[in-house]
Amino acid sequence: MTTKLVAQPEETAWTELGNGNRRRVLIHTPELMQVEFGFDKGAVGALHSHPHIQVSYVAEGRFEVTIDGQTQVVGKGGSFIVPSGLEHGVVALEAGRLVDVFTPHRADFL
Repeated sequence: MTTKLVAQPEETAWTELGNGNRRRVLIHTPELMQVEFGFDKGAVGALHSHPHIQVSYVAEGRFEVTIDGQTQVVGKGGSFIVPSGLEHGVVALEAGRLVDVFTPHRADFL
């Protein structure tokens, strides 16, 4: 089997995205991808959409999450799901981290 089955955090470097945002792809297959995003306080994940289904876990911090025009605050331990094609974005109310899973994988992140 050639698919990577285990990922260690020190194996993946952060990619600085600017404006207090960064990401690192933790592990992926063609069908699935796990990505960690880091946000400084006040950083914005701009509204956008994509064909991938996304589920996000708030590993640290609190975020104002907007999905399809509806906004809620989600804190540490909370999750949200974004169906394919819906516009979504976040604002970090404090420094934090999101762990996102996409299906299929995001080729644009590789």
